[in-house]
Amino acid sequence: MTKATLQSRLTETGQVGQHWLIEWWRLVHLGALILVLTLSPSSYSRESREVMARHIYLNTAPIILWFTVLCALVTVVLTRIVLVTALSYGLSQYGLQVVIRVLVLELIPLTAALFVALRCTIPDGAELTAMQSSGQLDEMRRVGLDPVLHEVLPRVVAGLFSSITLAALSSVVALVVAYVAGYGFILSGITAYTRLFGQVFSPAVTLIFVLKTLFFSLTVSLIPMASALYGMRGGSVRTSAEMRGLVRMFALILLIEVASLVGNYY
Repeated sequence: MTKATLQSRLTETGQVGQHWLIEWWRLVHLGALILVLTLSPSSYSRESREVMARHIYLNTAPIILWFTVLCALVTVVLTRIVLVTALSYGLSQYGLQVVIRVLVLELIPLTAALFVALRCTIPDGAELTAMQSSGQLDEMRRVGLDPVLHEVLPRVVAGLFSSITLAALSSVVALVVAYVAGYGFILSGITAYTRLFGQVFSPAVTLIFVLKTLFFSLTVSLIPMASALYGMRGGSVRTSAEMRGLVRMFALILLIEVASLVGNYY
């Protein structure tokens, strides 16, 4: 390898690293800006509230019923498999605990976040990308309107609301269905089930569960919008920017999941 080739590769690596850092910095900056706008009363004018309510409704109402039904069906199947398997090994007392740990602690927050990303926030990001490419966002800037306030904030808040709502409602449904699958339609098992729930959801585990759900929601809501807002124009370059955004989103989700597993089990 010649000196010129080595220098060229080092330069290229440095440019890639610099671009990577800039993209992550823009994501952090957008998240901080969205947080400030969310907490600012001036962001909630009558028109802004109507737009935000419309996005929240469109991102939540059409999917909440059948996602919850799907979660209930999966809970029934998974609970039955785990209980039968635990009974065959003489470990029936641990069956429901395994269901709660695997389903409620791990699968539901992850599934809800990925579902909202595929169903809502990624299409919203694509819509924002189209507005960026057509010049609508630049036109808003020229007339004194902030695109982050009027276009990005409602989509991010709607993604957050949808993801958290699906995760919370599905967790409650899963817990109820798991109880019915384990004890039947009787009330005598409530005391034992409540004690089992308390053993799983210790204060530390509950905190990790809440933080994981929140970070999942932030990830799937922010990254598609950041990729659309800061992605470069042009066909292949724009597609590359969108793909990099998806890679960052899934990588961050994986990192959050690994961190939560370490916190729960180590």
